[in-house]
Formats: sequence, structure tokens, C-alpha cells
Amino acid sequence: MKNFYDLEAELPSGKKVKLEEYKGKVIIIANTASKCGLTYQYTWLEELYKKYSDKWLVVLWFPCNQFANQEPWTDEEIKQNC
Repeated sequence: MKNFYDLEAELPSGKKVKLEEYKGKVIIIANTASKCGLTYQYTWLEELYKKYSDKWLVVLWFPCNQFANQEPWTDEEIKQNC
């Protein structure tokens, strides 16, 4: 059985990142959809990230278009919006 740090995430560039790189930090995992009514959360997540990322915080954003097509943008458009 794998643990969290055995997992890896794939960036839009195709590069894979091992989650063990973030060991010892607080990790927030956000399932994002730009056209969702909850996008106001982006603002405070970004503020939190800017305040603590150099110390102990990592925010991993995972765009999802599975629910009512609320993330129809390309990776580049998502990057610009988020």
C-alpha cells in the first residue's frame, strides 16, 4: 500500500513531481474549477500561499472539469486565471 509521499503529480508540462518533495510542509490540495461559484477561495488561498510558502506551506491545485464542465479552459488559460 502506498502512502501519500509515494504518490506523484503530473504538471501540465508533463513533468512528474514526487510528493515526497513536500515532506515536512503543510500541504493544501485544492480541486479547482474556474467557473464554479466557489472560486472566491482562490483569493484567500493565494494570500495564504504568499504569506507562508517560503516557510512551511504548499498549495497544490488540481483543475477538474468533471462536474458540469466548470473547468473548460486549457492549462495555459487556467494558469493565467489562477
